[in-house]
Amino acid sequence: MSIDVTTEKRFESDIEEFFLSPEGGYTHNQDVYDPQLGVYKDTLLRFVQRTQPKEWKRFLLQNKVDPERKFCLAFNNACDMDGLISVLRHGFKHRGIPFKVCYFKPESGLNQTAMSLYEKNEITCNRQWFYSNDTHNSVDMVLAVNGIPVFALELKNQYTGQNVDHAKRQWMYDRDPREICFQFNKRILGYFCIDQLEVWMTTKLEGKNTYFLPFNQGSNGAGKDGGKGNPANPNGYPTAYFWEYVFQKDSMMDIIQKFIHLQIKEEKKQLPDGTEQVTKKKTLIFPRYHQLDVVRKLIADVREEGTGHNYLIQHSAGSGKSNSIAWTAYRLASLHDSDDMSVFSSVIVVTDRTVLDAQLQETISGFDHTIGAVETIDDKKNSKDLRDAINNGARIIVTTLQKFPVIYQEVDKVAGRNFAIIVDEAHSSQTGSSAMKLKAALADTEAALREYAEIEGKAEDEFDRNDKLVQEMLTHGKHPNLSFFAFTATPKPATLEMFGSQWTDGSFHPFHIYSMRQAIEEGFILDVLQNYMTYSTCFKIAKDTPENPELPESRATKIIKKYEKLHPYNISQKSQIIVETFRETTKNKIGGKGKMMVVTDSRLAAVRYFHEIKRYIQEQHYADMDILAAFSGSVQDGDEEYTESGLNVRKDGTHISEGQTKEEFHDNFNVLVVAEKYQTGFDEPLLHTMIVDKKLKNVKAVQTLSRLNRTCPGKVDTFVLDFANKKEDILEAFQPFYQETSLEQEVNVDLIYQTEKELLDYAIYNENDINAFIDVWNHPGRQDATAMGKMTSVLKPIADRYNLKNPEERYQFRRLVRKLIRWYSYITQVVRMFDEDMHKEYLFLSYLIGLLPEEKEEPVDLDGKLKLEYYKLQKTFEGAITLEKIDGQYVPSKKQGVQGNRQKSTLDEILDKINEKYKGQFSEGDRVMLGALHDKLIADDKLVSSARTSDPRIFTESIFPSAFGNAAMESYMEAQDSYGSLFEDKSKYDAVMSALAGVIYREMRSKKTVDYRKIERDEQVQMVAEEPVKYGK
Repeated sequence: MSIDVTTEKRFESDIEEFFLSPEGGYTHNQDVYDPQLGVYKDTLLRFVQRTQPKEWKRFLLQNKVDPERKFCLAFNNACDMDGLISVLRHGFKHRGIPFKVCYFKPESGLNQTAMSLYEKNEITCNRQWFYSNDTHNSVDMVLAVNGIPVFALELKNQYTGQNVDHAKRQWMYDRDPREICFQFNKRILGYFCIDQLEVWMTTKLEGKNTYFLPFNQGSNGAGKDGGKGNPANPNGYPTAYFWEYVFQKDSMMDIIQKFIHLQIKEEKKQLPDGTEQVTKKKTLIFPRYHQLDVVRKLIADVREEGTGHNYLIQHSAGSGKSNSIAWTAYRLASLHDSDDMSVFSSVIVVTDRTVLDAQLQETISGFDHTIGAVETIDDKKNSKDLRDAINNGARIIVTTLQKFPVIYQEVDKVAGRNFAIIVDEAHSSQTGSSAMKLKAALADTEAALREYAEIEGKAEDEFDRNDKLVQEMLTHGKHPNLSFFAFTATPKPATLEMFGSQWTDGSFHPFHIYSMRQAIEEGFILDVLQNYMTYSTCFKIAKDTPENPELPESRATKIIKKYEKLHPYNISQKSQIIVETFRETTKNKIGGKGKMMVVTDSRLAAVRYFHEIKRYIQEQHYADMDILAAFSGSVQDGDEEYTESGLNVRKDGTHISEGQTKEEFHDNFNVLVVAEKYQTGFDEPLLHTMIVDKKLKNVKAVQTLSRLNRTCPGKVDTFVLDFANKKEDILEAFQPFYQETSLEQEVNVDLIYQTEKELLDYAIYNENDINAFIDVWNHPGRQDATAMGKMTSVLKPIADRYNLKNPEERYQFRRLVRKLIRWYSYITQVVRMFDEDMHKEYLFLSYLIGLLPEEKEEPVDLDGKLKLEYYKLQKTFEGAITLEKIDGQYVPSKKQGVQGNRQKSTLDEILDKINEKYKGQFSEGDRVMLGALHDKLIADDKLVSSARTSDPRIFTESIFPSAFGNAAMESYMEAQDSYGSLFEDKSKYDAVMSALAGVIYREMRSKKTVDYRKIERDEQVQMVAEEPVKYGK
């Protein structure tokens, strides 16, 4: 096979050849396009006359003059009013006569009438589409449904020096959006740019403001781990998936019918006169490639494998997860088997947030499909509404996980009913008691009962089906009537084992992947690690008391660290950096709309930061910053109590309620100080900068920093300033989720018996105690007025034995009990153990823990016994934290962790340990050395001359290092003991040189000389001043 022609025309004809083939399904339209009416008029009329002859006859009776033109005008009016996507799906009415302009393929082949109507559609493909009477321009290819143009393609060929960027420019500058065929949602629903390597698209032409999105598979193919672009295709063009799969005739019609979505959002704008203007913004949502791919692959697998399987979808932030979930929910709800019966009784979308996710609720409810109402069980409804929705077979139910424990025993018989459960943010609490109750409510346990009977060697009817113990054990593991579809960007090991696909080597993997790497490379999210700065806080705390009391080490350590964290000097120093960072960096970003979030580690810290930032802003007379706080409940600081709504005040003096904080932050404020709030699920595209003063680990680090990654016009980067974490910690947190995350092998469930043995070794309870409890708990009949009291009386002797143990034994026993309960809850989600003794012990311990009092820990009173003696904030890293292109894999633990002992030590020892970890590199002697070097260099006349005639970069990088080296060496010769550490530690040498370079350059240019040793001493005095500071005063 020789290749002779590599022109653009050849590329076009290769695509057309497939479209017009039997596999492609299109035909060539021989009719003439009418640019004024925006349709192939003869095609549209022929379709209506052939498929709806009675309606056409009525139309002719009412429109005797020029009926064909009038029909096209009536069609145009319907498109103006409802939009083309609605007219294609639902048709339109003219004077009471209903018309369809196309027919869609029925869900099952049993409906022959609907199938024959679908086959009467005229689906056409034409090259060189001359779309206007005013210009001789043509579009390379147009796809039309019954004469209505729906998709337009501009094709480019790299071998003739053009690519998708040339196609984008054509759509932006050479196509007039005022043409009827290019008006939004009137004709063309998607404008595509295609070359041999890439595909890009948009649903709206807006001249130079037209925004194109990539429509590529990913560098390793759809649903696989990789970056942007497309893989090589051994059977043809890398972009052949576009015409061979996505726009094959049946697939294209399926996208029109079930995927394209008209999103309508209300935007509020405050007018100068104080009134509010509400405008509706309409957007046509066309599925991105990975969305189309995951929905179709899930549906295909359910069709092939049936119900009872679990699917893990690892889709990054920026993947359009809410839309993917909504499309999946609708497709599952309308899925029929070969007998034309619904596969699922209900599709239940479960979110872990206690307040139903508003975006998810809005997206699912807003999709325009006809399979019945969506039941949203939000905070205005209760668990009984959820029970009724399940019992009544509502097609789609959107609810929170927390509503299931209330109703799990009230759901009607589920035998013969299948449920699809879509889990949003599946990394959260799918291993807890609420998830167990969800299964208890919905699982058809007949198959589990047969399995249990076989193991026990009994007939099924020998079991008492009202026995609560048997009922609970039968809900464990997987069930043939429950299919889980779990979506998350950050799967944990438990998530992978519960929902992942197990490969033949025993490892667990996601069913479908759209990685963080691909989302970043495609520009759907920003890389929040590109501009990262870390600071370390160096401090020394001294004992300000002659006493040396014995204290619990871990608690005293926490109190001492808290003392430093909340110390007025610490808060004030960091607040200055926060404010100046906002003014130097944040406020200039995103066209002057950039916003900042300050993440604190406690509500008290949030309150103090709020007051100190506000005080500093007022002191500096800055008028370009407005600050809000966000935290739950109330917090006491001294004599005053603070709440979020109490602190947050508008310019007119009115208070902002908690429900209004997000909106006010978006519209009128630019800094938000948070404590355990808005660190997940908070989408504010204008958020550019994050200040972190809280230790972040694993998924929490990824979730918190990902608040910055949302894109918007004008946002090209982000900035993180981190006071609490090291660069290495953040890299370790992000790396597992950058590409595919997997689990090497299943967790060893038998490790639970190790925990059980450790508990029995305490001799607090035995098998007889467990059986006595179960006899009361599992007593047949309804619960009477004495039942709970009897249960408590059975457990009381065990609690008494517990109380005879020493504090350390009680502490360790309670930790082990919690661990066994948590571990068993997880294991039974994954497998059915049918270990009746273990289940009894689990139930026994679940109730016993409520009677075991928390240890009354002796109060650690360090009030007035500590003083901050030395404090320094030091920049430790600035630049990009680069993630490697490798997959993350969890390796299960081989044994359960050993419990640590709580130690006591003296206050002196604790302080030594803390200062060893946090003390700065600069001692008192180092400060003297710094001052002496400063004095020596400032007196160097040659250096003064260089500073006055050089720019700062040349001075600090080329001139100063030599002068500093000479001065340091001279000083070392004079006093080796004082300067030895400078030459032993290169990082210290570089830090001192770097610090002095900037200061000396600035002083030499301004002719000011400062005694830095005196400043250090003055600061020292300020730092040990321990008078209480009233924040904000």
